[in-house]
Amino acid sequence: MSGSKKATASAGRNMSFTARAVRDIKKNYEIYLILLPVVIFYLIFHYAPMGGTVIAFQDWRASRPMFGEGARWVGFKHFISFFNSYYFTRVLRNTVTISISTLIWGFPAPVLLALLINELKNKYYARVVQIIVYLPHFISMVVLCGMITLFVRDNGVVTQVLSLFGFPKQNMLQNPDLFVPIYVISNIWQGVGWGSIIYLAALTGVDQQLYEAAEIDGAGKWKQTLHITIPCIIPTIIIQFIMRTGQILSVGQEKIILLYNETTYETADVISSFVYRKGLIENDQSYATAVGLFNSVINFVIVAIVNKISGTLSETSLW
Repeated sequence: MSGSKKATASAGRNMSFTARAVRDIKKNYEIYLILLPVVIFYLIFHYAPMGGTVIAFQDWRASRPMFGEGARWVGFKHFISFFNSYYFTRVLRNTVTISISTLIWGFPAPVLLALLINELKNKYYARVVQIIVYLPHFISMVVLCGMITLFVRDNGVVTQVLSLFGFPKQNMLQNPDLFVPIYVISNIWQGVGWGSIIYLAALTGVDQQLYEAAEIDGAGKWKQTLHITIPCIIPTIIIQFIMRTGQILSVGQEKIILLYNETTYETADVISSFVYRKGLIENDQSYATAVGLFNSVINFVIVAIVNKISGTLSETSLW
């Protein structure tokens, strides 16, 4: 029997990639049928639009073709124009500031919440806490930004509470220095519950016998968390961190556009909101595509670098 299995395995290795793929599809066709809608979705809405990035190297208008004799190729004109503009320094600085601030304060929050929920002995109470912290994630971005606007205006509830501690009563969204704290804090409030789900799932895989052995050795809850819980979920934390670094320059424009105004452009205007204004409001799609392509390339480079460093130091990486 073992000889037959070895012969089959050897024959499988000698088959061409196409033959192996056809054999695997026939054997697991149900799984491929389930996967097919996802593949079609990504092909249509993610990969097919990549062909449109060529307009970053053209003076394109809706009346002109992207390819052929009518296309007007200008090379790196739009990239150079962006790098030399006043807005380049401003939007890059604001994007990095908001993203790094969100990473520093927002990334550890779901981990800490998951550790706290995991320590709750009353499972019914733990589920109630989870439901409460998950709810903000399901609030529409438009509604969420409307709530923030009401909370931080000159007579808003947050402004009123802060005034008790000596802060001036003002419309906080009109103050450029307060935009980043408002964005980061509201982002944590909205996403901390949902972000903790993956860490709670990782915590369920921790061997309970490790805790029992630690208790026998006299380790308290703090030492158990420090020497058992956190090391066991470190691979999950690293993978999430690598994926998060890939969004360093991709601050969501929806929330920015709904919250910022002309008085806060100096600290609130980011690459994505700049692309929105140039592409849709000023109708300069080629320039906006060039800026967006620059953003995507930098994000990819950052992910590759962080992934390489992580793989070297911890042997945990995306690829």
